[in-house]
Amino acid sequence: MLNPLFSAKHLREMTPMFNTIAHRLLDAISSRVEKGSREVDVLGWMGRAALELIGQGGLGYSFDPLTEDKADDFADSIKAFFPVSSQVPAFIHQLLPWLVRIGPPSFRRKMVEMAPFGAVQRLKQISDTICARSIGIIAEKKAALERGDEALKEQVGQGKDIMNVLLRANMSASAEDKLSDEEVLAQVSGLAMAAMDTTSNTLSRILHQLAINPETQEKLREELVQARDDGTDNLRDLDYDEVMELPYLDAVCRETLRRYTPIRGIFRTVRKDGILPLSTPIRGLDGSPVDAVPVTQGMLVFTDTETSNCNKDIWGEDAYEWKPERWLKPLPSAVDNAHIPGVYSHLMTFIGGSRSCIGFKFAQLEMKIVLATLLPAFKFELSDTPIFWNAAGITYPSAGDYSTKPEMPLRLTMIRA
Repeated sequence: MLNPLFSAKHLREMTPMFNTIAHRLLDAISSRVEKGSREVDVLGWMGRAALELIGQGGLGYSFDPLTEDKADDFADSIKAFFPVSSQVPAFIHQLLPWLVRIGPPSFRRKMVEMAPFGAVQRLKQISDTICARSIGIIAEKKAALERGDEALKEQVGQGKDIMNVLLRANMSASAEDKLSDEEVLAQVSGLAMAAMDTTSNTLSRILHQLAINPETQEKLREELVQARDDGTDNLRDLDYDEVMELPYLDAVCRETLRRYTPIRGIFRTVRKDGILPLSTPIRGLDGSPVDAVPVTQGMLVFTDTETSNCNKDIWGEDAYEWKPERWLKPLPSAVDNAHIPGVYSHLMTFIGGSRSCIGFKFAQLEMKIVLATLLPAFKFELSDTPIFWNAAGITYPSAGDYSTKPEMPLRLTMIRA
């Protein structure tokens, strides 16, 4: 139902909207930097831009005009979800698959309200906020659908967004295929959560790496300025094919997604008994070689995406180094021979199979449009505050030695108005 909305054809139609939002982001940061340089929370701005991109492109809803410095409870809740969930005691995470099957929703809600853990209560508040806004978004979309096509054209996204197509298809679906109201609601919060932190944190990681590696930053800036030059010393917007085919921009994005995957691992439940072959035999406790592992139905399997992406046997001895240039030459034969099942560039960043990330092309376009817009305008440098990347459901940066608050201050200097 949704696959066509993430196709190259549909993304070509979305590119002008992406460029418009990126320019609003540029204007917002420019008004705060102006002449000289200034320390800016890059993570905060990338989060606001990512939410607006998925808001307009995915939900047909504008969350943030990117003009005022005002808090948004929905955006703040999504940004806080994974850091707070990582603070929930481990035994609760382990029990969740069984706890969600106990009694009716009202009983489970009462259990949560009685839980004597601050992180659990904060997570309840976050979930309530996300749920309330999602209900409002769906109500607006349904009302516009009932008013007809003209009403949709007046909405953000002009009726071409993912949620509008989903609601249309669901209205005409057969009884067995129709999504319940709860399932439609889950699509809104799921789209926003899946698209905001992963994209904004990856963009922040790219800009952090470019601040650490100024030569790489300058080389990428030169490629972008040359590609966007309209012949009169002004910069034009790039269309979908142009921005997706820039070799060094693509190399920087691929290498960051390889070395610093935002989701370091994911659990999968075994649906039926089987045998998992190992790429390299290991030694059992008795010293005998083991080349396969039996799995049984219901077993949880942890897929370590970072280890796969940085396997030295596949990527070479420099696998843990950030080197965009590796993508500008033929990859090691071991990469092809490994037959990594990921949907993207021999990597497990977007997982693989039928449950892989459906929006990985959407995310690539977002990142490339934002970088193509910001890098010609600003130089990104490290500030005096050290940046640390924290392990959570989605890896995120914080500033200083002891803070766990999601933020990433960098020094920005305007180099082109």
